[in-house]
Amino acid sequence: MQRQKKLRELLERTGLTVVEEVRPSSLFPPEAGWRIARGIPGPYGAAPDSLDAAWWRRLADGNGEFLVAVLGHRIGGNDSWWTRVRHTGDGVPELTGDPGFVALSLDGQVLLAEIPGADRPRVTALDRLPERLEETATAAARETEAERAEVWAAVPGLPAWPLHWAEGLGSNPAAPDELLIRLLDVADGFLHGCDRPAVLDAAVAHPDPQVRARPADTFRPELTSEQWIRMVRTEPSPGRRVLWAERAHARGAELPGDLYDGLLAGPSRAEAAELPGLPVHHLPGLVADADPQVRAAACARWEDLAAPLRARLLADTDDTVRTAALLAHHITVPMPREVFAALPGRRRALERCRFEAELAAELVRDEDTEVRRALAGNPRLGAHGVTVLAEDPHNDVRSAVAVRPDLTEEQRATIRHDFDPKSMSHTLSWVEDLHGDTDAMRRLAASSHPLVRRSVARARRLPPDVVERLARDEDRVVCLFLAESCDDAPADMLLKVWRWWDGSLSHPGRPRSHPNFPRAGLLRYADDPSGRMRRLALDDPRSTPADVARLARDPETEVRHRAAQDPRLSPADAVRLLDDPAAHVRATAARHPRLPARVLAGLLHDRDTACEAVTNPAIPVPVLHRLLDAAAAAVAARQQPRS
Repeated sequence: MQRQKKLRELLERTGLTVVEEVRPSSLFPPEAGWRIARGIPGPYGAAPDSLDAAWWRRLADGNGEFLVAVLGHRIGGNDSWWTRVRHTGDGVPELTGDPGFVALSLDGQVLLAEIPGADRPRVTALDRLPERLEETATAAARETEAERAEVWAAVPGLPAWPLHWAEGLGSNPAAPDELLIRLLDVADGFLHGCDRPAVLDAAVAHPDPQVRARPADTFRPELTSEQWIRMVRTEPSPGRRVLWAERAHARGAELPGDLYDGLLAGPSRAEAAELPGLPVHHLPGLVADADPQVRAAACARWEDLAAPLRARLLADTDDTVRTAALLAHHITVPMPREVFAALPGRRRALERCRFEAELAAELVRDEDTEVRRALAGNPRLGAHGVTVLAEDPHNDVRSAVAVRPDLTEEQRATIRHDFDPKSMSHTLSWVEDLHGDTDAMRRLAASSHPLVRRSVARARRLPPDVVERLARDEDRVVCLFLAESCDDAPADMLLKVWRWWDGSLSHPGRPRSHPNFPRAGLLRYADDPSGRMRRLALDDPRSTPADVARLARDPETEVRHRAAQDPRLSPADAVRLLDDPAAHVRATAARHPRLPARVLAGLLHDRDTACEAVTNPAIPVPVLHRLLDAAAAAVAARQQPRS
């Protein structure tokens, strides 16, 4: 708000009245206006020495209104969004001089700008802006090999935004392993998305513990057992060593016994005692440990404990240890009333323990709804208790019973429960455990409960008859999950799902990236009324560069975005899409390998585009190394203590 106030005050001092803040929309973006003002990709025509009243009259509409962005005023009062203003005076607005501005007519035809220069301000005045942009894009695309070589020989020149290069270099697909390994010393954030074995190997062997920890922090599945072991051994923090060991086990890594020996011998012994991969021979030592937290941790391995060790824990003098032992013991042995009554907290017992019949009969009729709700999900509740809770007056209780694994589908169908089909749902673990059981999948695919059917649809492989049934399910989320997870999902259903879904964070490419998604015949959607369907046209093997060019001018943002991703996009259209109203279209265009070198080099030195531009795979590898040199120097200078 403070920045907005300052911008408003500045504009009012120049003789302008603020009409409204203009959020990003279908307008030519200020980002592109700033590039034109700096001569990127240029040239756009002769620039005047100053802006006279005639230019200002051409800029403003009949009410004296136009759009303006003021240099140095970022989001919130700003130079990356337009502000609509009105000028009612006879002269010219007093915008000239510091800090600089770009202004656009409401019809997008006239652009005026003035920004500071080395010797004097750089002035830009353009009419027929859309035509000039087309002409400039066409001219830029006529770049020769000699001109490209000349451009790259001069890069980076004077580094304008080297810290942005450091941020983006790791995402350049053309960057060789050796460059990414060098980049580890400068910026390691790219490891969040890195799957290169050599680079990950260098990261876990890096002398900086923060760099070594990054692959484990991202919970990457690509690390080998050897890399996990090295990471655990070299981590200086005892607590983080245990954490990495826990994550390594969760990712299926095999850790050697001596590593566990070291973890248990360290100061984080209590945390290490909770590791699920701890070898059995350590358990007697845990049961006899002086630390109650360690002894309590041993109770989690109840099934692996010999009878004398269990008895010792059940008789422990520490309340916490004894409670943990009782909860573990009564998973199989029914809990009597006196034990339940003496527990300091009963929630865990209600959720997991087996109870004596009389006690269970009382609990399922307890007046406390929370007690009954906890019991409804207890896998060890007897059939009588399940029957009682299936008719509970509270929907939450009945809903929990309705997804129990011990019900027949006939029983499940009789339970009244409310289910919101729009609610977020997770795969039922007991259904997931049965994904490899063909008979179970057939039975559960016919379930009356959408959550059960949704969980079946998450199976990677399913019999043809099950797939056919689920693909016709009335719950469209079942079809969505089938599209995201099942390799056997049918083409017609995938196309149907595409009409309303184009990917989630967990399955970003599905359904379009599914191997069964249809490709042939998609060109028929090039003129479909739905932009979602027009996006598919370029996936057809029969589509041509002319189709790409046409869809790059589509009125819908996502269609243009799809065209900007196409390798057949012409250099001229790649340049033109750098001025697209949508930021993600502009960013995709900045990464397109067919961008002319002179334009791409300009983007590397622009504040708004440097981070995206440095990921462009068309940048020669020697240039990437020079960009990294500049980035490394900038990072080092930033880390220097100020005198």
